[in-house]
Amino acid sequence: MKIVPGVAHRAKEKTKIPLHNAEEQEGLRAAGRFNAQLMDALRAFVKAGVATIELDRMAYEYTMDHGHTPACLGYKNYPNSICTSVNEVVCHGIPNRIALREGDIVNLDLTTIVNGWHGDSSETFLIGQVSNEARKLVQATFESIHLGLEAIHVHGRLTDIGRAIERFARMQGYSVVQEYQGHGLGRNFHQEPGVPHYVPPNGASNVVFEPGMCFTVEPMINVGTWRTMLDNRDRWTVRTMDLSLSAQFEHTILITESGPEILTRTNAGPQPGHKFWVQQRYVSLEKCRSDGKSRTLFNEPSGSLLAIRTMKRWSLRLDHA
Repeated sequence: MKIVPGVAHRAKEKTKIPLHNAEEQEGLRAAGRFNAQLMDALRAFVKAGVATIELDRMAYEYTMDHGHTPACLGYKNYPNSICTSVNEVVCHGIPNRIALREGDIVNLDLTTIVNGWHGDSSETFLIGQVSNEARKLVQATFESIHLGLEAIHVHGRLTDIGRAIERFARMQGYSVVQEYQGHGLGRNFHQEPGVPHYVPPNGASNVVFEPGMCFTVEPMINVGTWRTMLDNRDRWTVRTMDLSLSAQFEHTILITESGPEILTRTNAGPQPGHKFWVQQRYVSLEKCRSDGKSRTLFNEPSGSLLAIRTMKRWSLRLDHA
């Protein structure tokens, strides 16, 4: 969850950024570790036919059963434990009774309080067979966050993150949301530094990474315009202005003496280098033999020229490989 729109970055640079000591860093690690555990616990249930309100219930029960607190619940009157942002929803989507459908993409944004410390992460899931446009967007967003993380070095600059993300997204033909950003994290849900995922037009940030800093990196990448609109009914749900698809990934990062440490890395989720594949549909042509059994003549992707031509001539079976 990123409640503060990404504006006035330079004006906030004089605000003191918390630097966490060794004991506090262990608290942050524990919070990030549980948040990743929660994401993995929900993973198997993020599928077609499951309503996002059910995922919210599962997250609440799992968190409470482990003695921790859902940070989003009641935060500035937010009504649920997690955010579920489907398709054109950029962020802060409120869970509801609408079931996820084949072809959707959905971002789960989880934040947990563990012994007073916050862990915050999000992941975009592909529901069944999605469009190639959706897959490419999710792939690019996943790669963009890791390029942003690779740009972090002790004594480097905060702007290095946004520069790496924005350059890659633009190369892929996408836009980066500018109205919402990452944020510092600790005993407070939101604190300094603000982390834009692009280079603000008023110039690069002068904030330098120092050991003990903790913050989120959470690029929101859109197929169309970077501009967004807030739902006037619930005052939370943020959509793309042109209703194009949006995807997001998020991690909590701790700066240590040896470099950045990802606190919310999951065990079962996608790791750097992961490829999101579209399930391919295949056409099978079989010939019936004299003994009643069939022999497969070919098995081709349904969009191939050979498959299209053959389907016009023969009665074929369309299979999922």
